[in-house]
Amino acid sequence: MNSQFTDHFHQLGFDYLTPIQEQVYQPILDGQSVLGLSPTGSGKTVAFTMPIVEKLVPGDGTQVLVLEPSQELAMQTTAVMRDWAKLNDAKVLALTGGANVKRQIEKLKKRPEIVIGTPGRVLNLLEDHKLKLHRLQTVVIDEADDLLQDTTLTAVRDIINQGPSDVQLTFFSATDTDILHSLDKWFTNAPALIDVRDIDQSAGEVKHRLLNVSCGKRNQMLNRLLHINGFKALVFFDQLLDLNKAYSFFRHSHVNSVATLTSNMNQMQRQKAISGFRKGHYKLLLTTDVAARGLDIAKLPAVVNFDLPNESNQYVHRVGRTGRMGEPGLVVNFGNDHDFRDLKRLILDNGYDLKPTYFYKNKLVDEVIKPTNNDPKPHPVKQQSQSVEPAAEKVATPTSATHKAAVRSNQSKVTSQPKSAKRLTKKQIKHRNKKHLKNKGMRKKWRDADK
Repeated sequence: MNSQFTDHFHQLGFDYLTPIQEQVYQPILDGQSVLGLSPTGSGKTVAFTMPIVEKLVPGDGTQVLVLEPSQELAMQTTAVMRDWAKLNDAKVLALTGGANVKRQIEKLKKRPEIVIGTPGRVLNLLEDHKLKLHRLQTVVIDEADDLLQDTTLTAVRDIINQGPSDVQLTFFSATDTDILHSLDKWFTNAPALIDVRDIDQSAGEVKHRLLNVSCGKRNQMLNRLLHINGFKALVFFDQLLDLNKAYSFFRHSHVNSVATLTSNMNQMQRQKAISGFRKGHYKLLLTTDVAARGLDIAKLPAVVNFDLPNESNQYVHRVGRTGRMGEPGLVVNFGNDHDFRDLKRLILDNGYDLKPTYFYKNKLVDEVIKPTNNDPKPHPVKQQSQSVEPAAEKVATPTSATHKAAVRSNQSKVTSQPKSAKRLTKKQIKHRNKKHLKNKGMRKKWRDADK
């Protein structure tokens, strides 16, 4: 790495290269096709950005194409690569669905060196001959385990086929799938495998907790979690309907620190929600798996699984939003005993330590100590009134039975309470309770009766 890139790396607050950044740097710089596997939050975006930007030729047209599975991840990658591209005077353009396509076409005329987009929008612009890839050198397929399946696999292959046959292919993923071991069947250039998942120690300590909550009480529990000091979380739902119900619950309760991030929102709404969540305007961001992959929220304290995932890789990507780059994290899973048994079986091979947790006095605790019958709570003892007579007089006080009887008689006179007034009858009480009525004549009659 040249000195300019090294200085910028340290200016961003990084002290050392993570294993994936260190091991893919030279192969990508040399033009070799690679498959990089590393845990979530280990700096994969910076890993492929540094060597790609370093070998760019400014003003030579579109040389790099990065494909992302979602608009949020495409915009996030654009921000990272644009920051590094300034070191080489290169231009970066994002092509995502939901944005103004005419504006994107106008920016393509400036021949950006790096194009980042979602497969659908990129393929549409290629078919309309608005995007040209004849100068393409490198293609990055980020979150490859997600992009290389079903219809998106076909779209990715169609995009790559419109570039040069000897284009460099780089694949990156946090989880392993079967197709990643048969890439040579789908693409002409077979990548070299670089797997650092076993040696990467960049992730912080993440606690995985099980909070027993019934389906009907989960919204109330989310509201209680907001009372925890410093609590902030991504909340994952399986169904958009349940997400909207939860958001309506908070709106009805006049809670303004909750926002949503869903696939049916336009790009401006999505950016506003993520930006507000990053800046701390919102404590909860309700979302589906659209935000489960690659989304980087700096120092995110917690992730809440409102609905438990159905696949182990889905759980890995969700919980990977917290505990990134050495920061501590917390994962709270809602469910009942049956749900937790299924979850433990689902992620048995991932090595997560799932423990129960309890909401107690506006905190999440691992254990609640309840008082037992053998060790009851101490009750305050009333102190007896002390005599103001001197001690010497106490000793000289006679102890005869006659004197004791006289003392008791005097004490009873002093401590006796005056007899209470005669109790009112039910009818009289009823009359009193009706004094608020406006009928003045009746009110006077009741007052006379009371007298």
